[in-house]
Amino acid sequence: MAVVSYVLLAFWVTARFWRDPAAGVRDNRSDQAQFEWMMAHGARVVTEWSYPFGSDRMNVPDGVNLMANTSVLSVSIPMTPVTVLFGPHWSFLVFLTLGMAATGTAWYFFLSRVVTRSRGPAWLGAAFCAYAPAMVSHANAHPNIVSQFVVPLIIWRTLRLAEPGRWLRNGLLLGLLVVWQAFLNLEILLMTAIALAVVVGALAIGRPPLRAATRPFLAGLGVAALLSAVLLAYPLYVQLFGPGSYHGLSRLIRGYRTDLGAFVGWSRESLAGDARSADPLASNPTEENAFFGWPLTVLTVALVWWLRRSALVVGLAVLGLLFAVLSLGREVQLNGRDTGVPAPWALLEDLPLLHSVVPTRWSLAITPIVGVLLALGAQRTRDLARRHPAARRQIRFATTVLLMALVPLLPTPLPATRLDPVPQFVTGGDWRPFVAGGRSVVTLPLPDNTYAEPLRWSARTGLEMPLARGYFLAPDTRPWSPEPDAALFTAPYRRTSNFFGGIARTGTVPPVTAADRRAAVTDLRYWRAGVVILGPHPHADALRRAMTALTGITPVRTGGVWRWDVRPLTG
Repeated sequence: MAVVSYVLLAFWVTARFWRDPAAGVRDNRSDQAQFEWMMAHGARVVTEWSYPFGSDRMNVPDGVNLMANTSVLSVSIPMTPVTVLFGPHWSFLVFLTLGMAATGTAWYFFLSRVVTRSRGPAWLGAAFCAYAPAMVSHANAHPNIVSQFVVPLIIWRTLRLAEPGRWLRNGLLLGLLVVWQAFLNLEILLMTAIALAVVVGALAIGRPPLRAATRPFLAGLGVAALLSAVLLAYPLYVQLFGPGSYHGLSRLIRGYRTDLGAFVGWSRESLAGDARSADPLASNPTEENAFFGWPLTVLTVALVWWLRRSALVVGLAVLGLLFAVLSLGREVQLNGRDTGVPAPWALLEDLPLLHSVVPTRWSLAITPIVGVLLALGAQRTRDLARRHPAARRQIRFATTVLLMALVPLLPTPLPATRLDPVPQFVTGGDWRPFVAGGRSVVTLPLPDNTYAEPLRWSARTGLEMPLARGYFLAPDTRPWSPEPDAALFTAPYRRTSNFFGGIARTGTVPPVTAADRRAAVTDLRYWRAGVVILGPHPHADALRRAMTALTGITPVRTGGVWRWDVRPLTG
C-alpha cells in the first residue's frame, strides 16, 4: 500500500500533464525541452550506438559536452523502449512521475528496514522526502533532482559496509550505486557524500561499539571508491577536460541563495502557499528549496531537542544546520533584501567542485533530514504509547496536533501550459534535403535558455535534425568575459544570434546595416546552415522581416514554418 500511495501522489502532482497530452510545465518550459532532448539522446545511444558523453546534434559545428550537462544517461538509456515507442515527451513525463514515486518507495524501504523498522513512521518520513515543497518545486521540469531513489540505497549500502566478512561484496554494490547516481545527478551525489561523512562520524563518536567495525567499513569503502573511480574515470575526464568543458558556474548563478525567510515560508506549490508570497523568497519557481513553513520548523527543532540523546539525531541536526548555513550564499538575505551580513559560502564558492554547486540547493538537502527526523519522532511516539497504555489517548492527541504542521505543506498539482505543436515541416521530415552534407537547421530565434522549443522539435525527430546553437552549459570563450571558461547557459556569443535574441525579447527590428548582413553570412557559414526556419513565436512577424532584410531571401511558408533556403549563401 505504501508504494501505491507514492504512485498516486506522483500522479496527483503531475495530473495536469497526464490529463492533456499537449500540456507542458508552465514555469519551466526550457528545461522540459532540454530533458526531452536528453531522453532522445539516450535512446539514440542504444539504437544507433551513438557516443554517450557528447553529441554533434546540437550546437553545430562544435557539439555539446553532455557529461558537463544533465544527460541523465542512467535513466534515459533504460527508458529507450518508452522513448522509441511513445516519443521523448512521454518518456520525460514517465521519468518525472515515476522518479518521484520511486524516491518515496526507496526512502520507505530504507526507513522501515534500517531506521524505524516500523511501517507507519517510515511511510510518513518517506512521503516527506519525496513530496516536500522543495521536491514538488523541482518537479517543474527537474526530473533528475526529484529522482533521488538512489540516495537512500547509497546510504543503506554505506551502513552495510560495517558488516564483518562482506567488505568486498558490500563495496562493489556501493560502488555501482555511486556510478548510477553519477549519471543521474552529480550535485546530489556530492551532497549525499558530505551528509554520510557527517552522520557516520556522529555515529562513530556517539556509539563506541561501532568502532570495532572500522576495518571492514574502510575496506569496503576503499573497494567502492576504487570501482567507481575506474568506471567514472573516462566520463569525468570528458566532463572536466574534454571539448566543451567549463570551470565552475558563473558568479551570477552562484549567487542563487536561500532567503532566511524561505525556511518558514510557504511554497507556491503547497496548500498554504501562492506565487505572491513565494516570489520574493526564491530565485524562480523551480528553486524553492526550503519553504518548510513555521509550524514544521518549530516541530523539527522540538524533535531534535526531544530525541537529543540519539547520536543519529545529533548528527542529523548538525548536518541540517551546516546545509542551512551553506545555502545562504555569500551574503545573508532576509525577505528579499540583502542584510550586508557575510555568509561562510563566500569563503568556499571558488573551491574545486564547490564552484559548480548552486548554493540554494544546499537547503534542498535538508528535506530528507527532516523526513528522517519525522520518522524517528513518530516511532518514539508509538513506542511511548505502547509502554504507557493509560496515556495513549493523550499521546495520540498530541501526535495529531503536531502532524497538523504538515497539512499546509500538502502538494498541489503543478501548473501546466499548452505547448505549441511541433511544426509539420519538422515531423514530416521536410528539413532533410537541407541538411545533406553535414549542414544544420537554424531556427529563429536561435535556441538558448529562454527559448528552447527547437530542442523539443529535434527530440521529436530522434535527434536526426541537427541544430545550430542550443540550450546547454558551455565555457564562456568571449574575449571580454569577466569569468573566462565559466559556464554559459548557451553557446558562446555570435553577433547574429544576439541580433535575433533582442528581437525575440522586444519585438522591435533595429536598423539592418551592411555589417549586420556580413556578420549574418559569416555566422550562417559557421553554423553550416542549410535552412533557416521560423515557427510559432509572439514576435514572428518581426523575426521574419529581420531575416529577410539580413539575407535578401524571400521566405516560403510551408509546413507551419517560414523557411529560408540559405544554401546559396553558405556555399
